[in-house]
Amino acid sequence: MKKEIQYIVISALITAALSTWCSAAGGPGQTGSALIPTRSGGEGLVKQVCGLIYQGQFSRAKRLIEASASRLSQSDRVRALVGIIAQYDAIQKERSLTRKDAFNEQLDELKALASKDLGGSPVETVAEHSLDPNDPNEVDIITESLSVIAKASEFADSKQRDALFNDVYVKGIVQRAIDRAAQYEVEGKWLEAYSECHAWLKAIDPNNQGYKEYADTLWDKIVISSSFEDSPCETSQERYQGVRKEIFQRVIRTLGRNYVAGIDYAEMATLGLERCKLLAEVMAVRPQDVNDTVAYERPEHNELTAWTATMDTLLAEVKRSPTGLNIKQFLQYFDRVLALNKTTVTLPEAILIAQFSEATLSGLDPHTAIIWPRQVEDFNKAMTNEFTGVGIEISKEKGQLTVASLLLDTPAYKSGLDAGDVIEAVNGVKTKDMSLHCAVKKITGPKGTEVNLTIRNADTDQLKEITITRDKIVVPTIRGWLRHESGDWEHMVDTDERIAYVRLTSFSGETADDFEDVLRSIEEEGLNGLIVDLRANAGGLLSSAVAVTNKFIRRGLIVSTQPQYGSQPEYSWADAKDTHPEYPMVVLVNGASASASEIVSGALADEKYERAVLVGNRTHGKGSVQVIVSDPVYGAHLKYTMAYYHLPSGQRVNSQEAREKLGLNDWGVAPDVPIRLRSDELKELWGIQRDNAVLVQARHVKSDSAIEKHTIQEILKADPQLAVALLVVRTKQIEAAVPVVAMH
Repeated sequence: MKKEIQYIVISALITAALSTWCSAAGGPGQTGSALIPTRSGGEGLVKQVCGLIYQGQFSRAKRLIEASASRLSQSDRVRALVGIIAQYDAIQKERSLTRKDAFNEQLDELKALASKDLGGSPVETVAEHSLDPNDPNEVDIITESLSVIAKASEFADSKQRDALFNDVYVKGIVQRAIDRAAQYEVEGKWLEAYSECHAWLKAIDPNNQGYKEYADTLWDKIVISSSFEDSPCETSQERYQGVRKEIFQRVIRTLGRNYVAGIDYAEMATLGLERCKLLAEVMAVRPQDVNDTVAYERPEHNELTAWTATMDTLLAEVKRSPTGLNIKQFLQYFDRVLALNKTTVTLPEAILIAQFSEATLSGLDPHTAIIWPRQVEDFNKAMTNEFTGVGIEISKEKGQLTVASLLLDTPAYKSGLDAGDVIEAVNGVKTKDMSLHCAVKKITGPKGTEVNLTIRNADTDQLKEITITRDKIVVPTIRGWLRHESGDWEHMVDTDERIAYVRLTSFSGETADDFEDVLRSIEEEGLNGLIVDLRANAGGLLSSAVAVTNKFIRRGLIVSTQPQYGSQPEYSWADAKDTHPEYPMVVLVNGASASASEIVSGALADEKYERAVLVGNRTHGKGSVQVIVSDPVYGAHLKYTMAYYHLPSGQRVNSQEAREKLGLNDWGVAPDVPIRLRSDELKELWGIQRDNAVLVQARHVKSDSAIEKHTIQEILKADPQLAVALLVVRTKQIEAAVPVVAMH
């Protein structure tokens, strides 16, 4: 007699669980007839339980087993499913406990801050606690308190959150923060007003529309003010080289012919004019920094008054227009703004054009934009995932520009540079106040040219100069859960059940071929289940998304794109060539999975195929396809939305921005099994992923600064989404009667 197939069980746990559940059930038919299996035998029960698990309904699956006859509940496959549910419950119980602990920890910290702040005064007096602009500790207390309140709000349940918001000290801190921000605004310190107050308020109460709108307005002022500022990478004058009114005019005409939807020119004009008003507000109080190289003189009071009054007049005109504006009228308003500028505030015209353009195009969608001539090179690098540089990943750690990892077989890997080294200067320019974006621009450059890096060694703390010759760098988009010293990735997360994990960081021209190589390699190892991680994958090429999806669907529609009304849709189809086996499959998604990620996840989970189960949280909701056109005369690019995309069953992937305006939350692609990570969980997970992705020199020897690598058990503990994805794959193995090895 053949040995019975054993499934993933933790024997003692399942025996206890079954004993408890069966006794609680009291026999068949006593816990609700709706949960009784409709098919006779264990097969019907297994399929129903598995179906509920694939929908994230673990509690219903548990009750279904409880309601089943004892004979059915004791089958090997049902016992294995009991183990799956028990493990899921254990994960959720652990998360609940850590959430409660985190909430209580924040409350304790808030009490300590209140005690320090009030110096023993009763909490009830906090509302009368005066704002002292000369107290250096005031800002720290307010910012620290807001940070703690935001964390506590995230960890709280609804009852705890209500109590938190009604707390006397919390109310007092919020009011003091608002007062402090108002003072900053008077001084032209919009970044401080945003970072020390309104960004926190938006995080504390994301459903408060007033907080959101005020924070967004402050951010616009920050952007406007920074447009006049020099950086270590470029002067403000260099930043706007090539910005011309003719580019914007050509863009508007192109959009009028090709944009995916009807254009509301009145709304666009309103947004542009309101941005012009903000420009005046910023100019009225902004200190004229000596480092600003844009030539302008602060407008006189009467000039600012005339500018603002005329903006109000133009806004009123637009609002009164009974039929809205057409494209010609819209461009006339643009011309009137430029003409008024010359007779009043005389702002640098390039900055005015750039600000007006950005504001008006935001009325279409977040993905339609002008790439000005100065930005084209960086834009092309981001789109192709290729650049000429040295081959390092960098990060800002404790304010220092740090080598996070090396890329294999690149100039940096061969240079003596190593992970953990601090880059003190690039070509003699100090990096202390340099942004990551600026540092990347400084380090990258034409192939064959040299860059000099001043490095502080992580082990010896000694400075050294390294000169590296730049070369073409292609950033790999395929990762596993652990990178070995050789640079190769480990993909198997469960060696007994042969379940692999593959992470796609973006969809470049190389992604599909690289993914194919990985699939063939792990299939040769006897692959029995696959987890594809698309979390934080912001997308990329549509053709790459189609090619990746095509690996798992034999035939049928993958995605359709619907252009402007009246135009014919375009279809992308799967073909049966080189389709991979139908092993159990889960796709991980989150709010940062966008565009091509939504096409892949949406198609694989579509009801037409049900090839994969989605685990995580709702995707970003981009829902549209962009095309890039070049301006042959002025050297700019226009990226604009030319189509909406639809999944195989026909449903459109809704835009987050559009659905939020309607008060709806059904954007993007919804997960089958919803699991949302908290900020503390994300922080721990990012740290583990960063450590496991680090590639150091082969001769790398560390002492006190050893780079820690984490085990799969540590990763699963830190990553509930991956842990649940693994349970879902195992459930699919059980349903398909895939032999697996028992765990004891």
